[in-house]
Amino acid sequence: MGALFDKRLWIVSGKGGVGKSTVAAALALRSARAGRRTLVCEVNTQERISGLLGHPPVGPQVTLLEANLWAVDVRPQEAMREYALMVLRFETLYKTVFENKVVRYFLRFIPSLQELVLLGKILYHAQEKRPDGQPLWDTIVMDAPATGHAITFLRVPQVLMQTVPPGPMSREALKMKDLLEDPAVTAAVLVSLPEEMPVNETLELHAALRDQVRVRTHAAVLNATFPERFTEDDLEALVDQPELLQVARAHHARANQTVLAQLKLERNLHVPVHSVPRIFTPCFDRSAIEQVMTHLEPLVTGKAAP
Repeated sequence: MGALFDKRLWIVSGKGGVGKSTVAAALALRSARAGRRTLVCEVNTQERISGLLGHPPVGPQVTLLEANLWAVDVRPQEAMREYALMVLRFETLYKTVFENKVVRYFLRFIPSLQELVLLGKILYHAQEKRPDGQPLWDTIVMDAPATGHAITFLRVPQVLMQTVPPGPMSREALKMKDLLEDPAVTAAVLVSLPEEMPVNETLELHAALRDQVRVRTHAAVLNATFPERFTEDDLEALVDQPELLQVARAHHARANQTVLAQLKLERNLHVPVHSVPRIFTPCFDRSAIEQVMTHLEPLVTGKAAP
């Protein structure tokens, strides 16, 4: 599949609680470390990524966190205004239309309008240009909604093209759809845990991205894995130490789960599956993100970690 660095729009998703924000933060940090202008986007949620990287919340404005790394929390109210100005061009027209109480009442009945403006703002950034015509952002990392909502969110351009009449909104939806479906630009990274339900949801998400959204899965990340440390001989040697044997057996069972999960993902996704071991720390902070980033080196560069 090559290096993730070959793409510009990285969509990170997975079942809630699998660590997708952790992976998104690590990927964004690695991109910035490579000297790439990187924007990491959270979508209408309680901000986590700026905190994971040791910075205060950034809110709805694109904000510089550190060298080559910016962040934004894309929220509906601010995105609505920005999206309208992008499409309608004139602020006076925006105020006439979108700040009219009657119009705002009826806007609630336009299907998926909130998702449209959220996704539209992110994809607008993906199309921004520098004065020389090159993309403004070398990498945009989207910390996408969790599994089921991710499909609804990413299908918004298709839904709007089917439901709204020809005009600025339908043209924007078409551009968004084309950008999402372009494998030269967009890549999905699916995050899972070595457990049955997260693995099954990852497979379902992959199929839905392929069949409903036509977004290509670039790779998967199996998070919080347990490496094999105890052989059967080791367990037998601990038979006279029941407390240690219990701990060793528990670890052995989790290691077996990791192997089975990795095999199932590889056989069904047909993309690389990158393992990130469980990190035991009383405070999951910047140093933990740095560790995760190291394990994701082969994903972003296509080369083995040093």
